[in-house]
Amino acid sequence: MKKPLPIGVDDFKKLITSGYYYVDKTLFIKELLDKKGDVNLFTRPRRFGKTLNMSMLRYFFEKKDSQPELEENKKLFDGLSIMEAGEQYIEEMGRYPVICLTLKSGKQRTYQSAYHKLRRELANEFDRHRKIKERLSPEKAVKYQKILEETASEDDFSGALQFLSEALWESTGQKSIILIDEYDVPLENAYFNGFYEEMSDFIRSLFESALKSNPYLEFGVITGCLRITKESIFTGLNNLKMVSILSNIYDEYFGFTQKETEALLDEYDRADKMETMKEWYNGYRFGNAEVYNPWSVLNFLDALRENAGALPMPYWADTSSNDIVKSLVERADISVKGELEHLIDGGVIEKPVHEDITYDSIYGSEDNLWNFLFFTGYLKLVDRRLQAETEYILMAIPNIEVKHIFKGTIRSWFNEEIEKKDLGMFFTAIERGNVRYMEEELSACLQETISFYDYAENYYHGFLTGLLKTQNKYRVISNQESGLGRPDIIMKSASIRGLAIIMELKVADDFSEMEAGCIQALNQIETRKYSMELEMEGYRDIIKYGICFYKKECMVLKN
Repeated sequence: MKKPLPIGVDDFKKLITSGYYYVDKTLFIKELLDKKGDVNLFTRPRRFGKTLNMSMLRYFFEKKDSQPELEENKKLFDGLSIMEAGEQYIEEMGRYPVICLTLKSGKQRTYQSAYHKLRRELANEFDRHRKIKERLSPEKAVKYQKILEETASEDDFSGALQFLSEALWESTGQKSIILIDEYDVPLENAYFNGFYEEMSDFIRSLFESALKSNPYLEFGVITGCLRITKESIFTGLNNLKMVSILSNIYDEYFGFTQKETEALLDEYDRADKMETMKEWYNGYRFGNAEVYNPWSVLNFLDALRENAGALPMPYWADTSSNDIVKSLVERADISVKGELEHLIDGGVIEKPVHEDITYDSIYGSEDNLWNFLFFTGYLKLVDRRLQAETEYILMAIPNIEVKHIFKGTIRSWFNEEIEKKDLGMFFTAIERGNVRYMEEELSACLQETISFYDYAENYYHGFLTGLLKTQNKYRVISNQESGLGRPDIIMKSASIRGLAIIMELKVADDFSEMEAGCIQALNQIETRKYSMELEMEGYRDIIKYGICFYKKECMVLKN
């Protein structure tokens, strides 16, 4: 029997004791100890193993009350790379009190609701260490109990991590390791729901008290998707080591490397799917390492275990709303639309890098939006250069899965825009044979869109079908057999006394060839007898259009 795949399992102990397949990232511990960073902030895209790594750190370092509990935690690492790294690292096992806090629950619509969730998380961590309350002074024990019961003031909660580390010091004589996961989730949520300032004030106070000049801190590790400017959250935190996707250190510990992915597929007898896996889920570059999206790799491999012919799916796309891509598309001017088309076509764009971003400045400029997309995994690093004091990065879409997100977002945006548009005169022009107006309106709509598929015929077919389906007067039929072939589009009224319209589409290789394309389309309607089925149904008023496209230009001829 093959080991189960750990899809959605982010508790290290559960993963190991339940026998899940584990991609060994335990040398992350060695690098942390070697580099001795006081406070380390790791930013990586969502679903790249941040929470699992934080759980691993907790089980490795955490001091336990009894020897059996300590031995139980040590067994979790049997056979893993850290146990071969040297005695000096093994000696660090089980030495420290560990404070773990996840902020991912702070995703609520109001500040009070979000604060309540974060307060609950803090109380849960105090509850996990509740045995130490008995060894505290009466005054501190009362404060501890109030936090446990969630009756303490907001000021007490904003200083709760520092207070807990002090209480653990008094109880154990050891400084604490503080692990904070998904630190930017409540900040992102607060921005989009209109209470960013309140939430950033609370998070800033929480972090400053715990991580800035805290004498009871051994070291801290923070994870998130975005590196937020020091001035907004980490004020005066001079001991903070930022490790973003541009950093060359710790580059292989989040996401799966090529070697790890190959080993995974070999283990489950699916090595023949390596190329598909690479096209869909590889392409991310963290420092010097090129890595795969672990969430999507595991989900696709799980599907392949059930069915060797399973098709790849955009698994990562379904784990978030992808609002930031939608925001870029909605705000795109003609220049940004051109850049999006170029990216989707496999091209690259160059932008100045801004690693320090605040959520309230995301929409301050196009560059900020591009940077947000880059640091959250929607674009990958191709190259970088320094010009004067500014660093520029060359960016591309990393793989098919992310390209799917861009395309899907663009389709949704286009459909929403078309629904808002008054196309009454366009449909009147179709009914009256006003080809000049049809050309102008279709060309104008094309100019507003963000194109992909390299202007292939199926792109224009989808574009025109989307426009036509916004009316309720005609039934729109696409590629249905009629006569001796399949006309591209047929519109027919509910009554056979009304109009029926046949549209055949062509794509020209050059602007000068558009008229010839229209004529070819009209000839095809006649030679393949596309009107035959309509005539048999009883339609007598039939209009035939030959429509030719060249990039974002359109020509229409009527028979």
